Amino acid sequence: MSNNRSKVIVRTSVIGILTNLGLVTLKAFVGIIAGSIAIIMDAVNNLSDALSSVITIVGTKLSQKKPDAKHPYGHGRVEYITSLIISVIILIAGVTAIVESVISIIEQKAPSFDIISLILIAVAVLVKIGLGLYFRHVGKKVNSEALKGSGIDALFDALLSLGTLVAIVVSLVWKVNIEGYIGVIIGLFMIKSGIDVLRQSLSSIIGERTSKETSEAIKHLVCENPEVKGAYDLIVNNYGPDRGIGSIHIEVDDKMTAKEIHPLTRKIAFEVYEKFGIIMTIGIYASNNSDPLINKIRADIQQEVLAHPTIKQIHGFYCDQEIKSITFDVIVDFKDKDAPKLIKEIHDDLQAKYPDYQFSIVEDKDFTD
Repeated sequence: MSNNRSKVIVRTSVIGILTNLGLVTLKAFVGIIAGSIAIIMDAVNNLSDALSSVITIVGTKLSQKKPDAKHPYGHGRVEYITSLIISVIILIAGVTAIVESVISIIEQKAPSFDIISLILIAVAVLVKIGLGLYFRHVGKKVNSEALKGSGIDALFDALLSLGTLVAIVVSLVWKVNIEGYIGVIIGLFMIKSGIDVLRQSLSSIIGERTSKETSEAIKHLVCENPEVKGAYDLIVNNYGPDRGIGSIHIEVDDKMTAKEIHPLTRKIAFEVYEKFGIIMTIGIYASNNSDPLINKIRADIQQEVLAHPTIKQIHGFYCDQEIKSITFDVIVDFKDKDAPKLIKEIHDDLQAKYPDYQFSIVEDKDFTD
């Protein structure tokens, strides 16, 4: 993780802590004076937001720890655990809001509001909206799930405060108490938001596939080298928002020597790291496209293999005429429930069609969109 990114996250979180502590003081004062459970719970919710920002800072600092013998890929995934904890805080806040709101409805306690309360809560709404948008903006900019989750939480807090504001207006004008019902509705939205953040956090921890845009950009960068005839089998393992380790196969002419391939793979690895921050291992596929007979066999096999609807791609094709062997990889769609059976069928069909050759077919999965 870059120092600049971590500093931005910590600075943003500190701003969140100070802002939320100010809102806690303001709302607690108004809630106690007015006897409003909704405003008091809103203050408690802001206190949980301050706690979320503290957790974000701790998670960011822990994720910066250098790699060690037990964790050679660093500690970047701690950030995903941080966003997981924040999602739980959002869920707890949502459930608490519903419970307290239902109690308020049952007890039918009428709070006593005044114009000053109205103004103070209105200011709190504007501050919280600004804080939520700021969190989301910075979170997207530095790719921090924790900040984005805090931003979502802050915007729902603003909605909760807005509901309280509406309840104050209705109470002052029509003498009707609806704050409990508004609290239940907003609590349900908060639970949904918490589930969304939780789902994203778990997905990141489990491991997501590389986005289509990123994978295409990496392959395009690799193929800009004139010696590369194709780039395949891209895999990127994520060890934090800005730390990745991956591998890719490149297809080159089989007449290239190790002396020529070595600087090429070094150059590609350096370019990928410079642009994407991914440590890349480069594998090699040999290509012998100059032989007309091999090209004919390749085209025929490709047509036959791709006739199967769950085969998405064939690559790494190499035909060795001296030992009569043909090797290639196929990408099988995840929708295929029995890929080994399909590979065997393809192998048997090709073996029957080309009895003089020995076939080796490797199954690949599509790890990119």
